[in-house]
Amino acid sequence: MFNNSSQFNSTRLKDLCSSRPPSKTPTWKRFLAHAGPGFLISLAYLDPSNVQTDLQAGSIHKYELLWVLFFGFFLVLVIQSLAVKLGIITGRNLAEMCMYEYPKYVKYGLWLLIEVGVIAATIPGVLGTALAYNILLNIPFLAGVLICGASTFLLLGLQTYGVRKMELIGVIFMLLITVCFFIELSSVNPPMGEVIEGLFIPRLRGVYAMSDAIALFSVLIVPHNLFLHSSLVVSRKISPSSKRFKDTSTFFLIENACAMLLVLLVNVAIVSTTGTICANTQLVDNIDACSSLTLKSTSILLKNMFGRSTSKIYGLALLASGQSNTVTTSYAGQYIMQGFSGMRKCIIFMIAPCFTVIPSLIICSVGGAPNIRQLINISAIILAFVLPFSLVPLLKFSSSCVVKVPYKNSNSIVKVAWILSVVIMGINIYFFCNSFISCLVHSELPRAVNAIISILVFPFMAAYIAALIYLAFRKVNAAGLFPSVPVSNGTEVEAWRQERIADDIGVR
Repeated sequence: MFNNSSQFNSTRLKDLCSSRPPSKTPTWKRFLAHAGPGFLISLAYLDPSNVQTDLQAGSIHKYELLWVLFFGFFLVLVIQSLAVKLGIITGRNLAEMCMYEYPKYVKYGLWLLIEVGVIAATIPGVLGTALAYNILLNIPFLAGVLICGASTFLLLGLQTYGVRKMELIGVIFMLLITVCFFIELSSVNPPMGEVIEGLFIPRLRGVYAMSDAIALFSVLIVPHNLFLHSSLVVSRKISPSSKRFKDTSTFFLIENACAMLLVLLVNVAIVSTTGTICANTQLVDNIDACSSLTLKSTSILLKNMFGRSTSKIYGLALLASGQSNTVTTSYAGQYIMQGFSGMRKCIIFMIAPCFTVIPSLIICSVGGAPNIRQLINISAIILAFVLPFSLVPLLKFSSSCVVKVPYKNSNSIVKVAWILSVVIMGINIYFFCNSFISCLVHSELPRAVNAIISILVFPFMAAYIAALIYLAFRKVNAAGLFPSVPVSNGTEVEAWRQERIADDIGVR
């Protein structure tokens, strides 16, 4: 699909570009034209998995772990900005770059791992949506799972009207989640002084403070978001000039920062709500209700303390959180499959959701309502395992020496991203190993079976680390995939975009 750019009449494109009159569109209108991708990908940080982690962090540590969210979202903003820049510079998403950069077995191995990660990311959304239907309408859990699947396919059908419609749905979901959780926050009236102190002063007090902080930090970056964000920015028409590329990058960064700020405030509201409730012994009759707070028990706790309406508002927020999660992960799965397979979007958009939604529905139906917390924890472990295989390729492409255009990534930003990514990958590997060891220790299997499993895991972990080392130190050879050094006006990028448009006829 990506032919050499020399086959395009670059000279003519330059003439066309130079003959265009300068744009007189107001800055705020140009900003709104770029708004949308950041809000859609930010929904991943409001999914039921994050909600459950926030609820538990607040119930156990009150406001003392809010600083993890505050500093963590700066990390997210840096990493997501690299995904945005990759799409702007190359005109391609991360999946397409991996497809044309890595050898056959490597790229298909990456594809398999990322698809597993997408399914794992979808599971909390299905569970949260089914539970929300039960809270709101007393619908049985299994029926809620089926309704979630049907509504996901229905909402994905809106993409036939364009990417902007999907982004609008994302904005609506985010606003609904924000309003609901701020209503919950207003009902408990937390002490703002302590909340602000928790945001800016790092503390790790208590037996489980370190492990809970790691759990809170490890769910901040999800693999499919890197692919989705780099795909959504390509949908915008970008003028082929260095100034316009710079403006576009700035608009996307500001829009993403606004979305992340809103997400941070919502996460702070969730933590502060349970932190205030569980810290007040006059409100909580049974302190054990806060010791192991879950998505389901939170609804019961709110109902007992503030009445049925508060529980319903929580259920509505959980419904928006879960449904938006299933839509965005399935949407990302389409771009991932299209990028790795090279098939036309009109075909991918019909079959890709089946590979994401249906396995998730089956797993959630078999797991059932009693195992919601365990299933969410398992999905978090899988995402922690998969994350490096999307993060390392993004960092390699972003820091590649072949990107020598005026709008390239700042070296300092790339270095900071590498350092922060190594930290979060180390935390995720620790989280994965710690969770695995904990499962073995508390399992009811015979000791001999546990010993055999442990022996088998060592070669597996060695292969895992070897694969990461290969990706980290392999030299990027995608010189043909990046704009070349002499190009300063983005002509090649525009040519590639024109090819993509011609190649994707049938899908807007």
